[in-house]
Amino acid sequence: MTAQKNNPLHGIKLEQIVTELQAHYGWEYMGCQVNIRCFTHDPSLKSSLKFLRRTPWARTKVEQMYLSMLKNKQR
Repeated sequence: MTAQKNNPLHGIKLEQIVTELQAHYGWEYMGCQVNIRCFTHDPSLKSSLKFLRRTPWARTKVEQMYLSMLKNKQR
């Protein structure tokens, strides 16, 4: 349990991350930041989750964008 103490993503589901990013930035901005088809061509939550669960590099970029968004909100 102490290993997760400093992990800001602990307990946050991927669906929540994508939903909050989409509400805050929108699909177009997300597609510019992480150039993947599930954000740029007919985006949907379902297609995004399916792709991100199977593609570690893309998931990492989305998680980094989420952490950046949280940091900017705190300012």
